[in-house]
Amino acid sequence: MIKTKKLRKLFNDKEVIYVMGAHNGLSAKLVEQSGYDAVWASGLEISASYAVPDANILTMTQYLEKSSEMNEAGSLPIVSDCDTGYGNSNNVIYLVKKYESAGIAAICLEDKLFPKVNSFIGGRQELAPIAEFVGKIMAAKNTQRDENFMVIARVEALIAGWGEREALLRAEKYVEAGADAILIHSKRTDPDEIISFAKKWDKRAPLVVVPTTYPSLMQNFSDTDLSGLGIKMVIFANQGIRASIKAMGKIMSDMRQSRGAVSVEKEVATLKEVFELQGMIQMKDSEKKFLKSENSDFNVIILAAGAPQHGDDLEPLLRDRPVALLDINGQSLIKRNLETLSRFSVNEVCVVTGYCSEQFNLPDATLIHNPDYEGKNVLHSIVAAEEKLKGKTLLAYADILFDRGIIEKLLKCDEDIVLVGDATFKKVNMNNRRKDFLVTDEMPKITYRSIDLNKLKCIRKIGGDTLPEEAHYEFVGLALLSDRGSKIFKEMYHTMAKENKMEILNDKITINDVFQEIINRNIPISMLEVNSGWIEIQTFENYKTACYLLSPQTEGTR
Repeated sequence: MIKTKKLRKLFNDKEVIYVMGAHNGLSAKLVEQSGYDAVWASGLEISASYAVPDANILTMTQYLEKSSEMNEAGSLPIVSDCDTGYGNSNNVIYLVKKYESAGIAAICLEDKLFPKVNSFIGGRQELAPIAEFVGKIMAAKNTQRDENFMVIARVEALIAGWGEREALLRAEKYVEAGADAILIHSKRTDPDEIISFAKKWDKRAPLVVVPTTYPSLMQNFSDTDLSGLGIKMVIFANQGIRASIKAMGKIMSDMRQSRGAVSVEKEVATLKEVFELQGMIQMKDSEKKFLKSENSDFNVIILAAGAPQHGDDLEPLLRDRPVALLDINGQSLIKRNLETLSRFSVNEVCVVTGYCSEQFNLPDATLIHNPDYEGKNVLHSIVAAEEKLKGKTLLAYADILFDRGIIEKLLKCDEDIVLVGDATFKKVNMNNRRKDFLVTDEMPKITYRSIDLNKLKCIRKIGGDTLPEEAHYEFVGLALLSDRGSKIFKEMYHTMAKENKMEILNDKITINDVFQEIINRNIPISMLEVNSGWIEIQTFENYKTACYLLSPQTEGTR
């Protein structure tokens, strides 16, 4: 429903309309989440957000920009505080054209002289002549094109000390000029003059009140009582920004005094809440639907359940910590890989955890706990995440660091099952390394340099009793399965589980055994040859190399 029509319907159907002040898109979304009927684009809040006085310092364009931002942020109608109309009737005509075209549901004009001063500031509170303000209302109503667009006239006679009689006279003339509602304003600490005005006004037009200084009105009067007085709308005009100033000031002060040592996580919104308010989740959903590329639409399963299997020289760094959470220049290994994957159109990242699973804090990933990780191999973790193994899926071991280039190459492969292999394993220290050796239908090139690295090879044998001297490549721990490939892998696992029940129970069947059985049944498995773009973190030397490669002077080449 068009927001102007929505607000008009609220005036016709709802007993009392509740409105909360806001100053930007984020605060407007919080207003909507909190259950209000509409948003008040507060002049005080907007000017305060710019750190300038609420005294017509900002321009109409700046206020309109903020009102539009709030309007675009959610589904609630916006009632914009437009002060005195930023000038005379000519300015009001321009204002209405702009605000109406921006989708604002209503504007509120106050009968002070331009430039105005906030109503709660002592001293100068000068009112415009009745005739001048009547002219502004008529200009506004004659300019609007949408019949549901509303003009609320704000009477400041009580604020200026001109009394109830003047307030009633002004309100009557403003309604005769076409105002859709009257905002009667007061700065007294009790609601008595508002109640007295309402009784004498006798529902000649809907009333709007702003109980900033007289909250007892809300404590002592029900919606039915307010409606009986002709009060149709209640605006809480500035509590939002006042609350944020107080909360931000306290948190910032506490953190500064403690040099950031004080944890404030329980007192602040989580990043997930921020992302939700920003619409990050909706954006990711839209990306899945519309942002297509040759490397789009795939899932990721990272196998991070096992306890570290590493050389003794890494023990001090990995004590009571999964290798996936090993700090590399200020960021964990797994978060670096997730950052690399974020550059692609990933549907979902699933991380299978086990050892020290409580240490994983990955808001952008789905965590699956494998409670039986101890003494098990990675196949056990794949089975734990079996429901996620569907569609195009990238499998990744958690103890490897990979770059964007290797993922780009892998995603260009169209085969059902592709493993990544590296022939340089014979040139590095083999101590403490997985021996996931591959034998292919073609020998690797003698030199590192080759022009056909992107040519896929067919795997004949993987793992098992393959010796280093007969192996052609090392499986690096990255594999890409198409939708069909995912189904083949799962079907083969279940077939082997049925045929070799005890072997499965005893955890003797590995992921390599499943791949090998697929090959044995004449279903091809391909290999993408690489000689760079990844590193396995098994030794302190590996760790030093990774830190060097990700140092500021070298990371740009990664």
